[in-house]
Amino acid sequence: MQSYEALRRSIDPVGVKAVAHRLGVSAALVYKWCQPPESEEPQSGGARNPLDRLQLILKISPDRSIVHWLCHEADGFFVPNPQVSAGRPDATLLARTQQLVQEFSDLLRTVTQAIEDDGKIKPHEAERIRAAWEMLKSSCECFASACEVGHFGRGA
Repeated sequence: MQSYEALRRSIDPVGVKAVAHRLGVSAALVYKWCQPPESEEPQSGGARNPLDRLQLILKISPDRSIVHWLCHEADGFFVPNPQVSAGRPDATLLARTQQLVQEFSDLLRTVTQAIEDDGKIKPHEAERIRAAWEMLKSSCECFASACEVGHFGRGA
């Protein structure tokens, strides 16, 4: 899906005029955002839509804070696609499964330690829990992707 298509799908249910009004821009500009760009070059003239601008920032900067923030605002989370190449397994299926169980155990230990001291989870403890949870989600996604590309099915 192209950025202008995603914008169109998001804007259609509420209407261009309502979105333009809330953003403080013209309806013509919002309509323009929902159309294919005249050129793929970022330096070309015309109104680049907000998603294309964010994409350009992501290409310029290695930091993914924007993506994490946007996912959080959408009541979700971001897990980057893992770099997995078929035919070059770096671990056996059993070893990888054991690693996931260990990471889940680490998460539970982090939660337990946070609650044991005073029965409450403080903001800094919540941050540690979140970090452990994000690492576990990423590891699970990597494992699932490796399975999908046959990483563990080639007699490695």
